[in-house]
Formats: sequence, C-alpha cells, structure tokens
Amino acid sequence: MSIAIAIVALSYLPAHNLLADDAGAHDAAIRIELAKLADSSSEVRAAAIELLASAKDGRVGQTLEAFRLGSLKLWKQRLVVASPVKGEDGSFSLKDALSGQPIVEGGKPAKAPESGLITLAASRKERRDLVIAIRFLALYSADQPTRLSAVRKLGDLKNIAAIDNLEEIIASDTDAQVVYRARESVALLHLGNSAAKLSLRRTAAKLLGEMGSARAAPLLVRLLEEDDSSSSQLDPPTRAVCRTSLSQVESYQRRVRMLEYIFSGLSLGSVLILMALGLSIVFGQMGVINMAHGELMMIGAYATYEVQQAFGHSMPDNPVNLFFLVALPVSFLVAGLVGWLMEKLVVRHLYHRPLETLLATWGLGLMLIQVVRIRYGDNIGVNSPSWLVGGVEVIQDFHVSYNRLFIIGLTSACVAFVYWLLNCTKRGLLLRATVQNREMAAALGVNTRYEDEFTFAFGAGLAGIAGCALTLIGGVTPDMGQNYIVDSFLVVVTGGVGEIAGAVWAGLGLGVLTKILEPIFSTIWARVIILALVVAFIQYRPEGLFPPKGRLADD
Repeated sequence: MSIAIAIVALSYLPAHNLLADDAGAHDAAIRIELAKLADSSSEVRAAAIELLASAKDGRVGQTLEAFRLGSLKLWKQRLVVASPVKGEDGSFSLKDALSGQPIVEGGKPAKAPESGLITLAASRKERRDLVIAIRFLALYSADQPTRLSAVRKLGDLKNIAAIDNLEEIIASDTDAQVVYRARESVALLHLGNSAAKLSLRRTAAKLLGEMGSARAAPLLVRLLEEDDSSSSQLDPPTRAVCRTSLSQVESYQRRVRMLEYIFSGLSLGSVLILMALGLSIVFGQMGVINMAHGELMMIGAYATYEVQQAFGHSMPDNPVNLFFLVALPVSFLVAGLVGWLMEKLVVRHLYHRPLETLLATWGLGLMLIQVVRIRYGDNIGVNSPSWLVGGVEVIQDFHVSYNRLFIIGLTSACVAFVYWLLNCTKRGLLLRATVQNREMAAALGVNTRYEDEFTFAFGAGLAGIAGCALTLIGGVTPDMGQNYIVDSFLVVVTGGVGEIAGAVWAGLGLGVLTKILEPIFSTIWARVIILALVVAFIQYRPEGLFPPKGRLADD
C-alpha cells in the first residue's frame, strides 16, 4: 500500500494508538514505531513508515527527514539525531529522535565519536516513501513557515490524496495565512482533477479567481488551451468561469507587480537619496564636483565588512546581530575620514576650479578602487543581520522585505538629521553663512576653512552610510560606486543643486521610474530612457525641481 493511499485509508480505520489523545501514550506509541526503523527487515520498516505518516505530528516529520538524510543513528541502543560538531573532527552532538532536545549525560550535552554511532540507512524505495510522508507530516508542524510551505507544496503536486488533510487544516489551524493557502490548494486540486464533478471544478475556479491566485494562472491557461482541442472535457459554463477567473487573476497580479515595482523603486531611490545628500552638500554648498563620491560609498561598504569580520558574524552558523548597528557609525566615520583627507590634501587647492576638481577626484576614485582590489580582491560578501532576513506579506502575493524597509527607514532618519543639522543647529548656521557670503562670514569670525573641511567630510560620511545600507541588497565590489555615481548626479541636478527636498523627491521619482521601466525594456535601455527624460526636463527647467542656493546660485 502506498503512503498516499494509506493516509486516506487510515481515516476509515478505528482510532490507532498513534493518534491517542493522551500525550504520553501518543509519544510512547510513536517511539515504538520509530524504533522499528532500526529493524533489519525492510517489510517492518515500510510498515512503520506507513504508520508514522498518519501520526499528524510535525516532530515525526523531522525525524523521518533525519532518517532520509542519514542523520538518524543508534547510540547506546537509543535512537538519536547526530550532527557533526563544528571544529571537532569526528565528534557528533546528539539530540533526542522525537523531541529534538539535546541529550544530557553527566550534566553536559552528550557527544559521541563516529565509531560509537550506527547509521540507519534508508533504501531507495524507502526514501521515496519518506518524501511523501514528510510532506504530509509538515502540515502538523509547530513552525508556521513549515506548515505554510507544506500546504502550498501539496496543492502544487496535484496529489488528490492531500485534500482530506488540507481540509482538516482549514478546520483546525489557527493561523489565517495557513488556512488561506490551504483553501487555495484545495481549490487547485479540485480544479486540476479531471475526474471531479464539473460543478465542483467551477466552484474551485471561481474561488481561485476571487483570490487572484497566481498559482492558478498556469492551470487555468492549460485548461483553456485544452478547451480549444478535441481533448477538452469542460462544458461551456465551466469554460466561461475559467476565462473569467483567469482574467481576474491576471488583473490582480498586474496590480501586485506594480506595487512590487514601486516598493523596489522606493528602496533604490532611498540609496540614491543617501548618495545625493552628500553630493548636494558638497556640490551645492561648496561648488566641488566630487567624482570619487561613489568610491566613498564603496569605503562604507568595506568598513561594514570589516566590522562583520571583527564580530565574527555569519549566517546561520554564528549570527551576531550587533555588528550591523556598530557598522553604521563606523562606515560613516571611516568614509568621513577618507573624505576629510581628500579635502585636506587635494580638493582645498582646487576651489573655484570645478573642472580640475572633477579630474582630480576622478583620479582619486580610481586609486581607491585599485587599493581596495589589491586588499580584498574582486568580490566579498556581507551577511545581513538575522532580524533583517525575510519579510512580511502585506497583502496576498505582495511581500515586503525587512532589509528594504530598513533602508527606507534609515534614509528617512538621515534626511531628517541633515535637515535638523542645517536648519536647527549652530553648526548648520555657520555652514549656511559660509555658503551665502564667505567674506562676510570670515569677517564675523567664522573659521571658513574648518567649515569647508566639515562639509566635505560630512558629505563623505553620508556616502559611507549609503554603502553600509547597500550591503543589505547588493554585492560588495571595488567598483560598486561606479554603478551609482551617475544616477546620483542625475538626482542632484533634477532635484536642484544643494536642495535636500529636491534630492528626496528626485531620488524617489527616478528610483520608482527605473524599476517600472526595467521590466518593459531592458535594464540598459531603461537607464537610457531615464537619462533622456532628465535631459529633456533640464531643458525645460534648468534649475531643477527647486532652485539652487549657495555659491552656484548666481553662476
């Protein structure tokens, strides 16, 4: 008897002790059946697997998965799950086969050498049966993501035997998302079952259309394509319902895709805003064209990598989430220090000569790229902290990732801080005074040289924070800044040189527009179109969205 048939058949049998209400009796019965996995008889093991598949206990699924992978072992006549201990060759940590709790011996977690363990190996046929059993048992896991994945997989596998189990989940599960996906899977199984009544298939198709189910679209398309051939078994009312449902699904999915483009555009625009904030201060307030601004962002990304290495953070082996909170100020300070040195050694001698600052900073950027390439190579990886891994489903099929939400929030905080610094502090007052009238500010005792150094270093530090944020959604390479410098200048020019509000609106606008155009055209052509639109806009409004203020305002 196959696993799938056994699961259905067991529902008609008298209650078995594996399904006993008493927790102790339930666990004892399961342990008896698990012990049979060590039996030398393939018939005994097969019978035990069939019976365990009906246990409706997610823990059993984990044990069977360990058996399938060869991690289930015998240790001192006890069934355990053994895992190699990191850094200890030949040593294994031991967990109870059912509960998954570490085994304690002598007041310490038990360990065993490989020679002290007997591996229980499943045959090829048993592994096939185990895969089916594990899928069904995952429906009863205590872990919500595991149950959610299970109800989706069973609906996509066209296994009609899963309908009864899925309906049980619909009736008993307390998680709304799991119940929703289970209903969707049941409808998919009914719709794809050619032996089902047409009225039942129509009901399923209508429900999937109302759900806007993306999983239903390929099935509906296939059924309607078969409708055009002689093999169609759908009557006219069912075909009409399928066409209506497909139209509803496609309409809903178009709206979801548009939301995804907008959200991705907001996160891209947030990175551009962080870059453009520094450019706006340096270019708008000082009149310096800093072509090494992208490399300052790269410095911030590599500073984040160094902090990760110092904390020993790695996923999932050794998550040390504190590293990223430390990396944010470190990336700001390191990039700011590099920017301060650039201004001190090179840029201060080239004020009022914008073309020469362009060439000089471009050359400095190339030097920084080569230095970093020699030190780190061409590519490294920065792992996100565990609290930024994953996301949340805001509405059906529209997922919002935590890392992109964090970038948007970080950008908002930086914009608010820059506005406060420039407009609500003495430092901002001195900076604005130097920009508006350097001679008068100097005559009143303002150290204009210090203001220049502070401005350049602060703008560089903002680029460093952009680099730190970019490690959450992109790779870290020596030339990563080259991919953002042109777009950042477009944001500055479009928004208005030196204007924070202009940088925000232009950054968000260009980011969202880029993500909307990329699926329609290729990535390269999307960038070409964006550039053409910016050029056309500048022709119409040379001062940008907001007129510039500062040394360039009268140029």
